[in-house]
Amino acid sequence: MSELYGWSREVGEAWTDVAADFLGLSRPSAPPLAQTPRDEIALEGGARLYHFRGAARTSGKPLLLIPSLINRWYVLDLRPGASLVEALVGAGIDVWCLDWGVPEAEDRYLDWEAVLARLGRAVRRVKRETGAKQIAALGYCMGGTLTTIYTAQHADEIAALVTLAAPIDFQRGGQLRCMVEPAWFDADAIANAGNVVPHQMQAGFVALRPTLELGKWMSMPDLATDAKARESFLALDAWASDNIPFPAEAYRRYIREMYQANQLVDGGHRVAGRDVHLADIKCPTLVITASRDTICPPPAATALLDHVSTTDKEVLEVPGGHVGAVVGSKAAKDMYPALIRWLQPRLR
Repeated sequence: MSELYGWSREVGEAWTDVAADFLGLSRPSAPPLAQTPRDEIALEGGARLYHFRGAARTSGKPLLLIPSLINRWYVLDLRPGASLVEALVGAGIDVWCLDWGVPEAEDRYLDWEAVLARLGRAVRRVKRETGAKQIAALGYCMGGTLTTIYTAQHADEIAALVTLAAPIDFQRGGQLRCMVEPAWFDADAIANAGNVVPHQMQAGFVALRPTLELGKWMSMPDLATDAKARESFLALDAWASDNIPFPAEAYRRYIREMYQANQLVDGGHRVAGRDVHLADIKCPTLVITASRDTICPPPAATALLDHVSTTDKEVLEVPGGHVGAVVGSKAAKDMYPALIRWLQPRLR
């Protein structure tokens, strides 16, 4: 499957060259990414904590963004006009973001507990830097799953929880859940070989829609004369090509205990010797889903609201797929304003 991914990319790039030559254009390159001004604080293991600068911030609790462990953080700040960070900062919110760092070969033993401990240190650092007793947290994709677990175990630290395309009930995980069925998928065999590298994970996503990559690149000639669409395409493709390894031990637990055993909603999950009970989440909770998400189907995400104890809970469904909901053309028009409207009174 990784060979198919590489082949389709080569064909698409060849089409791009042909179209550019025909139109007398230079071969397009990705625009600058992650442009919102920020300061950074080094954490352990190559991780970083970003604090985004804002011209005028309203008073209120800070917001910590937690991206997926296996994707680069800047999908949340992709480019001007398609940046969740830019929108939040523009609304006067004090925005922070955890960059998990890039695991090296020696990080293969970074386990689930260590990952959640790193998240905990980021939360405490934001509290210390801002003097806030509580913060709000927004987790995207697997970052939302991790943030939910952390909130359940540290409910007094989180003032509001937002999950964005984050799987909670993995039994409803769609095709990805079927692909890792224990009868034919051995997570131990993969993890025993070391970190799961990006092309291994990419092959699984390509298997969900085998012709998507080829179709994407075949569209490039049509973008040759549309500068705005071309810039959007190239920015997203640059991010999608910049994935990072999945630490082997964390991967082992994630597949076995989330996807295969569905421990999070079944109540059997434990971290650092403590049970994880979603009912311990009592803060306001917003679940954002994407209508065409095949990686995290909406029912897998909205299940969270069936288990939390808070009565202040809401679902926001936005059009698009797993990534398009964050950076697509309708994200800035629909999702960003709706999220800000929900957050502002709960941060005060």
